[in-house]
Amino acid sequence: MDIKVIRATETWQQAGAYYVRIQGMAKQHGITLRREFDEHDTPETKYIVLTDGDFPVGTCRFYPLDGDTAMLGRVVVLPEYRGRDLGRRVVSEAETWMTELGFKKTIVDSRTVAVGFYRALGYVVIDPEIRHGDTFDCIRMGKELTAEGIER
Repeated sequence: MDIKVIRATETWQQAGAYYVRIQGMAKQHGITLRREFDEHDTPETKYIVLTDGDFPVGTCRFYPLDGDTAMLGRVVVLPEYRGRDLGRRVVSEAETWMTELGFKKTIVDSRTVAVGFYRALGYVVIDPEIRHGDTFDCIRMGKELTAEGIER
């Protein structure tokens, strides 16, 4: 594997994020494009894309909730690339970018099956009530970010 990180600021780079989301989640779970691409996919949204060579294999997005807090989401790794620590890497890259942009906290609405993944990355449950979404049941988790780097 030749994994590279892209902070997707250009349309062609964002297309890589969209590709991974369509192939890695929407197609796999029968999610319509209208539900997958929501009101949070805007020009201000930040995207991380992991590539293997030039091929997009992992992604996530984040956007501000307020001046101190960013919402992390749409963390996806293509099925054939899972189990290679790329989920951790894409989240870590997003947290680094968030810190550089001045965010102090990040929040994620974790699928219930992914709570252990986020716990291993330092997230804690901040609202134990399960949110029943259109597609998945989620639990809100959060993490404090530090100016010296990401809190682990």
